Amino acid sequence: MTNNKQYQAESITVLKGLEAVRKRPAMYIGDVGKKGLHHLVWEVVDNSIDEAMAGHCTSITVELLSDGSISVEDNGRGIPIDIHKEEGKSGLELVMTVLHAGGKFDKDSYKVSGGLHGVGVSVVNALSEWCKAEVHRDNQKYTQEYKIGIPQTQVEKSGKTDKRGTKITFRPDYSVFVGQNYDPEIIKNRLRELSFLNSGIKIIFKNNSNEEEFLSDGGLLEFVKYLDKNHTHIFDTPIHLKGEKDDTPIEMSMCYNETYNETILTFVNNINTIEGGTHLAGFKTALTRSLNKYATKNNLIKPVKGKTISFGGEDVREGLTCVLSIKVPEPQFEGQTKTKLGNGEIKGICDSFITDGLTSFFEQNPEVAKKIITKAEYAAKAREAAKKARELIRRKSVLDISALPGKLADCSEKDPALSEIYFVEGDSAGGTAKQGRNRKFQAILPLRGKVINAEKARIDKLLSNNEIQTIITALGTGFGGDSDNLEETSVGDFDITKLRYHKIVIMTDADVDGSHIRTLLLTFLFRKMPQLIEQGHVYIAQPPLYKITKGKKIEYAYTDEQRDLILDQMKSESKTPISLARYKGLGEMTATQLWETTMDPEIRTLLQVTMDNAIEADDVFTRLMGDEVEPRREFIVSKAKFVSNLDL
Repeated sequence: MTNNKQYQAESITVLKGLEAVRKRPAMYIGDVGKKGLHHLVWEVVDNSIDEAMAGHCTSITVELLSDGSISVEDNGRGIPIDIHKEEGKSGLELVMTVLHAGGKFDKDSYKVSGGLHGVGVSVVNALSEWCKAEVHRDNQKYTQEYKIGIPQTQVEKSGKTDKRGTKITFRPDYSVFVGQNYDPEIIKNRLRELSFLNSGIKIIFKNNSNEEEFLSDGGLLEFVKYLDKNHTHIFDTPIHLKGEKDDTPIEMSMCYNETYNETILTFVNNINTIEGGTHLAGFKTALTRSLNKYATKNNLIKPVKGKTISFGGEDVREGLTCVLSIKVPEPQFEGQTKTKLGNGEIKGICDSFITDGLTSFFEQNPEVAKKIITKAEYAAKAREAAKKARELIRRKSVLDISALPGKLADCSEKDPALSEIYFVEGDSAGGTAKQGRNRKFQAILPLRGKVINAEKARIDKLLSNNEIQTIITALGTGFGGDSDNLEETSVGDFDITKLRYHKIVIMTDADVDGSHIRTLLLTFLFRKMPQLIEQGHVYIAQPPLYKITKGKKIEYAYTDEQRDLILDQMKSESKTPISLARYKGLGEMTATQLWETTMDPEIRTLLQVTMDNAIEADDVFTRLMGDEVEPRREFIVSKAKFVSNLDL
């Protein structure tokens, strides 16, 4: 079949102004879901933070309004309102309506900034039903209003003022962000984070009649204390380094707790680099080298069988909580999402700065250094004890079918992008799932009992657990290692490119035990394989709670509300008796029922596990799964009011 329409110049569509943003919003803000909606706020707030970083702003106020709009106000210099000679428009209108227009490209205006693409506030304007800009500058107030990015007025004088700064108020276009609403907790957590990262700047959050102020004088020192508030520490005051190396401001704070997990947050120009990068690699190298050098110099490492041992990166980071923040004039991020720093020179800069700082600190605080080294020594011994288990997991290529767990019912599909694996609770449900699945692309891995709690288990105990071994082997990614530091990697270390299934589905019973098993699995993945969650590979299956039968008609309900709707509808149709059954476990379903309700891609509902806020996620896992009882009790008490149906 031929297409008679000719491909000529007139066939090419030119998206002018901000049309491109409205046509493809996800290209500019990531997505049009919850994350994208909140990204609009971050873009505006980042402009105010950049003013603060440049030394022109001391206070920022964010207000969430009842009509779904939000305002961000600062006491900075105010966006320029004079006419741009080349463009013939005011500076305010250019910033609000033109992509790649802003002061971030001028080194004299901003030494460092988070938003370097110049698309921030103009994108916010384009994706807003309406927007209003207020500028207080030179004792005069100026305003301009917009609809979906289009100016509705000229920049107008609105009277005299004693204030200075900029206020942007906007209501997102909810026809773009369908079904989304602002979450005050997400906004509050980010503002708290920014206050820690920018000490001395007052940030106020208003929500209805509630007002909360964030102001940190201690910077990252207070940030680490906040992150680690639910842990028992091995020394009282966190280590805090702050200074500048080769015109690069660096701040780092760290402490150690009695857990076996590491928590490291890194930031570049206030941007959370969740994928790390060269600054993280520099920190890790410096920490490992500094501790080994100090321990060797002071004879603090005991030889094993006459051999001098040294600590690996995993050893010195066991129980570590650390925040690293750097300010880079021209950061090079890998990808539009700005989650991994690529500047090659930064690794050496961070390495040198932190090595010098830690060496000096250890010399002045020998008791603290000794406590860290003692903990690292225990970790090293545990790592050696886990070596056999680790080698067992790594023993063969994942391509060798004989290396796969015997109880794994694998799929025939070899393309990981088209394959999925179900973690199923128990052999009974596992048997049903094996019968009901599509063998081409669905693999089933039955798990016996409850897996070990990764929050409280050391590496040797964790890797000795049969179920954990089985999971690691089935996934094919390997385990452990340090992806940010090539010097520490070895064969069999975690490599997400070797993942055998791009959908990992946790399918447990809809009861208390099932929820507990699901939480244990999520704890392991979050603590030991967070990349799987970060890259969107982990899902939770949603089996039905009820089976409703009327004659030959069968329907399934996944919630109590859905049950009631189905019952009301059936009652209105005829007087035929209705049978209602509540599923207590997956094993009660037939293979056909399990496929039709939970495993059929055309019908099923899967909840994707995401990490919108790593800090909040870390806090929840610590409180729920950690050793400290009091934080867990407080969590349960605070959430008890939301429990409506509890299986006992």
